[in-house]
Amino acid sequence: MLKKGTKAPDFTLENQDGNSVSLSDYKGQKVLLWFYPKASTPG
Repeated sequence: MLKKGTKAPDFTLENQDGNSVSLSDYKGQKVLLWFYPKASTPG
């Protein structure tokens, strides 16, 4: 768990189009991270 004000570690995920996107691609910009379960999965 990160504490408020702590920088998130860099990571790379696929976007909705299957392209790789890294958090570092948005360095210097405000970013909202929203995680949710994939459709038709438990959780």
